[in-house]
Amino acid sequence: MAQAQPPHTLEELLASLPEEERIILSLHYLKAMTDAQIASMLGVPERAVAVVITSGKSRLLSALNQVL
Repeated sequence: MAQAQPPHTLEELLASLPEEERIILSLHYLKAMTDAQIASMLGVPERAVAVVITSGKSRLLSALNQVL
C-alpha cells in the first residue's frame, strides 16, 4: 500500500487542513484580520475563532516538522 506524501508547499499544507481551519487561518494570516473581525464575518463567537487559530497553527507546525 502506497504511503501518502507529505505536503511540500505552503499551498499544499493549507489545502491539507480541515476547511474551517483553512478558512480562518487564511483570513487571519493572509488577510490580516483580527479574531473579532473573523468572528463577525462568519457569525461565530470570537473565542471559537481563537481556538481554531490555535489548533490550526499547531497542526501546521506539526506538518512543517514532518517535512523538515
